[in-house]
Amino acid sequence: MSLPERNCFSSRARLLVAVSLLVTGLAGVSACTVQPLYSDGAVTSSTVTGSIASALSTVAVKPVETRVGQEVRNKLLFLLYGGQAEPAAPNYTLVLIVSSISEASANIQVNTVNEPTAAVDTVRATYQLRDSNGTVVATGQRQFAASYDVPRQEFAAVRARIDAENRAAREVAELVRLALAHDLAMGSRSPDAPATN
Repeated sequence: MSLPERNCFSSRARLLVAVSLLVTGLAGVSACTVQPLYSDGAVTSSTVTGSIASALSTVAVKPVETRVGQEVRNKLLFLLYGGQAEPAAPNYTLVLIVSSISEASANIQVNTVNEPTAAVDTVRATYQLRDSNGTVVATGQRQFAASYDVPRQEFAAVRARIDAENRAAREVAELVRLALAHDLAMGSRSPDAPATN
């Protein structure tokens, strides 16, 4: 038996298999649709009409009580309204609960006392989105950690922590905005459904 006879498929059969696999793959890919999150296309949810950007601009954000919470809220307001005023008649209300915790991540020993030289500040925002009837449309939680150096001078250490909180607060606001856009695009979901991080 020669080498060409041992070959199971002829070149024509291989070409036919390759073309059929290509056609099957293209048919599968053509069924997928991809659209930008902030496109001007119609929103699939029946509760929101128009684009995601216009739906986000109808969200009113409740006041918060902490300094870090205010940083998150201020950045979120700018992201939602683009520097314009809050809507007079909002379709949604957002309730934010923001917390911040700082933990030492590196220590040195000075006179038998461990003194931190680096720390991580984690800002966590829990949100609840309600429609104009007060029904909970979506809930979730987002967090971001910012690291910072802890100098030996007390004022510099406090200032470094505040700067880290501000950086983390800005990032959390971005994450909350993305989560709201996703929630509005996907439509209403049960408040008991777990939020993705």
